[in-house]
Parts: sequence; C-alpha cells; structure tokens
Amino acid sequence: MNARELVYNPYSLTAVVLVVSLAYKLPAVIRSGRNPLLRQVGGLLLAACGVFIFAAPPTIRVVNDVTGVTNFSAPWVYSLLTGFCASCLLLIIKWRGGPAASIRRAKYWVYGSYGTLVSALWILFALGDHGVERLRDLDTYYANTPYMREMIVLYLLGHTVAVLITSALLWSWEGRVRGTGWLHRGVVLLGVGYAMNLLYDGVKLTPIVARWTGRDDLDWMSTDLAPPIAALVGLLIALGFILPHAGERLSHWWAIRREYRALRPLARVLHSVPAASAPVALGRFAPIELRLTRRQTFIRDALRHVAPFMDAALRERTREHHLTVGGEPAAAEAAADAATITAAVLSLRADDPKAPERPLQQPPESMQALVPVSRALRRDGVRPRRTAASREESVMS
Repeated sequence: MNARELVYNPYSLTAVVLVVSLAYKLPAVIRSGRNPLLRQVGGLLLAACGVFIFAAPPTIRVVNDVTGVTNFSAPWVYSLLTGFCASCLLLIIKWRGGPAASIRRAKYWVYGSYGTLVSALWILFALGDHGVERLRDLDTYYANTPYMREMIVLYLLGHTVAVLITSALLWSWEGRVRGTGWLHRGVVLLGVGYAMNLLYDGVKLTPIVARWTGRDDLDWMSTDLAPPIAALVGLLIALGFILPHAGERLSHWWAIRREYRALRPLARVLHSVPAASAPVALGRFAPIELRLTRRQTFIRDALRHVAPFMDAALRERTREHHLTVGGEPAAAEAAADAATITAAVLSLRADDPKAPERPLQQPPESMQALVPVSRALRRDGVRPRRTAASREESVMS
C-alpha cells in the first residue's frame, strides 16, 4: 500500500483520532489514578486504538510477516475487537450503577463469556486452513473454509450480542441523564455509535451468507462498505467518551472568559482611583482563570477605596429615572450602581474629594452583581480619563 492509500485508509484516519483522544484523556487518568471508571475509559480508548491500528491493511501485513504465520492478524484483530466490546459493556454497566452484587455478577458473566469466545477464536484459527494471505477480504475469502468459517461467524455473533446489550443499556440510560448537558450528549453519541455497529455487523454477515449460497457479487459490502462504517463508529464512540469531560471544560473556560471580558469596563473605570494599586501584569497568554482572579481582586480592592464616596441619593435618583422610562428593575439597579461608582471615582480624582452627605450603606460586592454593573458602564459609554496602568490593563486584556 502506497502513502496515499495509507492516508485515505479509514482505519488509519480513525486510529489517529483515537490516539489524539487517548492523549487528551491520559492526563486525567494519571491524575485520578485511583478512579476505576477513568482507568477503564483510558483502557477502552487504548483498546480502540489497537483495533484500528492493527485492522489497517499495512499493519496486517507487518504482523503476518513478523509472526511468520499467514493471516495471524485475523484472530489477533478479532480478539482485540472482542475485548473492546467487552470493555465497553463493562464500562456501561459500571456507569449505570446498581446493587454491588448485581454489578459483580455482570462482570463475571462478561469476563467468562468473552474470555471463552476469544479462546475459541484462536482454537478455530489453529484448526483451519489459512495458507493464503488476505489483507482486505479475509471474511469473504474464507467464508466456506471449515473452522475459519466458524471463527469468522463466531466473532461477528459475539460482536453483535455485545452491541445489542450495550445499545439497550445506553438507550435505557439516556432518559435518566436528560438535562445533564454534556453527559447526555455523550450518551446519545455512544448510543448512535453502537446502533451503527449493528449496521456494520449486517454489512459483514450479508456477503458471508451470500457466499454460502454460491454468490460472490456482494463481497464489496465487506471490503468497501464495512470499513467506512467501522471508522465512523469508532469516531462516534471516541467522541461519546471524551465529550462529557471536554465539553464541561470548554463550558467552564467559556464562562470564565465571558466574565473576564464583562468586567473589563468596570476595571478600566476603577483604574482611575488614585489609591488603588494597579494589578500585576500577567501577559496575554497567562491562564484565563488566573487573569480573572487578578481582575476580581483588583476590583474588590478598588471598591473599598471608592465605597465612602458612593452617593446613595444619586443611586436612588438614577434608579428611579431608569424605572420611569420603562427599564427593567435589574437593569435599573445595574445602571444606578454604574452611575454611582463612576461619580465616586470622579469625586476621588478631584483636588479636594468630599464624601457625600448620605453615603451608600451597602455598595455592590459580589462579582455576579458587578458583571451587570460593568455591562451597564459599557452600554452607557462611560470612559473616565485612563491612567498609564489602565492602558497597560487594556493591552494585557
């Protein structure tokens, strides 16, 4: 097989995606080494990588040459696929939970049945006549060969049973995880992937049965149609396992990013406070969590200096004005706080700052309350004169 065929081989491309998925998941597995579910997810992705790496025709030839046994890759790949199916089934059983005794019985059943199946595959392979190397069409070529025929059908039946059970467990679990966001999406992807596995089994079995009736015009289903289906199945299953974790991390990062950017107008206004110390510059490539913490800390520190100069009467007038013109109560509160903070900052910058007659008793403190205040500053276009520290903050944002 030349380089172009290798690049466009669906097994090879899926193997690359699975290796990337495993590399993404590996740090979490290492950090949580005592978590059996995470370890099993890592092992499952490793098994999936093995299936698609060893199922690629170039690898099949290498394995056959290294072992010196013609078609040695056949029971090897079938065993990897069987082990992968058993691992998926065990993981779903553990994910769903239930009585410990029930889970333990299910584990013993899976280990026993699929361990026996793998042993049977190798025994049948040893008994069969497999002297002609086949890289892509072994299933149909040996469909009528004693023992090889039984080996092929046994692996497909074992795969079909595992897929049926896993699919049933997944779709029965799907209703219980609705509303959980990324976990639900991951379960749906897994369910679709395992449902498509049934299509793969049908596409593989159909030409074999046709061979039993003397027809060979359906071999293309096994050689040309089954590999893309298997590649798509592998991608869906990999995404199903990594999406809940990756999606949660992405949502968390995006929420932090939005809050960081939302607080920028308020931070710029407070940079004009004479007594407030400018935050230490972290640089554009610093972690967003650290940058948000720095911005929150600076805002809290600056508000302590501004609080004595916040005018309660001004806040009340501004709030009443926004309510009078039809503003929402929450928007009116935010606009009133924004105007009060801005006026307090301007008062502090005066040559002879004076506290108002009626200072605000409870200035806004929580970051959740300050985000709409900062957005109100941006909407109102409030931009006090910027200091050098403020300009530096803008560059680092």
